[in-house]
Amino acid sequence: MSSEIDVPSGQVAAGGGADAAGTRADTGGDAPARTSDRGAATRSALLAAARDVFCEAGFAQAAVTDIVAKAGASVGSLYHHFNGKADLYLTLFEEFQVRQQERTREAVSRAREAGETDPMRLFIAGAGAYLDGCLAERDVARLFISGDGPPGFDRVMRQRLNKWARRNAALFHTADGGVDEALVVVLTGAMAGAVSEISLSDDEAASRALAADVMAIVSTIHNPRTRHR
Repeated sequence: MSSEIDVPSGQVAAGGGADAAGTRADTGGDAPARTSDRGAATRSALLAAARDVFCEAGFAQAAVTDIVAKAGASVGSLYHHFNGKADLYLTLFEEFQVRQQERTREAVSRAREAGETDPMRLFIAGAGAYLDGCLAERDVARLFISGDGPPGFDRVMRQRLNKWARRNAALFHTADGGVDEALVVVLTGAMAGAVSEISLSDDEAASRALAADVMAIVSTIHNPRTRHR
């Protein structure tokens, strides 16, 4: 995915002997930072606009011209920062996943700091935080689960959820120190179903109740081949 191209620090001030008099050094030194700040602001505006347009119209019907108009930018600036509409969509997805991973990490860390050591309870803490993120950002969660994305995105979505479940299933170590594949499959399937139902529901209260019920059921899962702690 494309990202902002930062202007190297000191690039403008690197030329000529004018710096020796000190008359251009300050201006030149500030210019790259201002350029980088403007680029970051434009990139953020484009992502915010793309999020709104995608959530309102869907990926397939969204037009690049609508995105740049909403962002107050130009088509050229969009293609400076991104490869196109699909790149915007995938960048939004990756940023959402980073936020979800941070929510999960913080929840598991809090549980550990509170003295929790049971692997399933730690997993439930992280999974609950993930579902809370879907509720907190229902618009983008619904966008990504709706099936209206770039070609092949459904595979990307499955891979990321599998990666998330595999990382958290590492809480459950097998006797040889590995990860129980059957447990990964079960947890991934449970989370995929919960994410889908919660993201697509219009009733927030019902979604929160469903999330709690799903986590309660998941907490009863016990694989006899996995060493219980």
